Amino acid sequence: MYARRRHRYFVMMGICIALFVLAWGVVRLWSVPAAVAMCVVAMVIPPLAAVVANRRGPDDRWWDDPSGDPKS
Repeated sequence: MYARRRHRYFVMMGICIALFVLAWGVVRLWSVPAAVAMCVVAMVIPPLAAVVANRRGPDDRWWDDPSGDPKS
């Protein structure tokens, strides 16, 4: 579960960086409003990526979750 969440986080952050780079490296040459719109979309991605990375899965055990396991 942790690897899947981490993979999704890095994919989302990669998309964010790609949007910034493409917006100001390529798209601004044709349309500045489109580049600004791309940056606004990229600005929303990091908080969503943090939520995805820290979301509790149905099978995840957390430190404060009583499990009934005598070892914990």
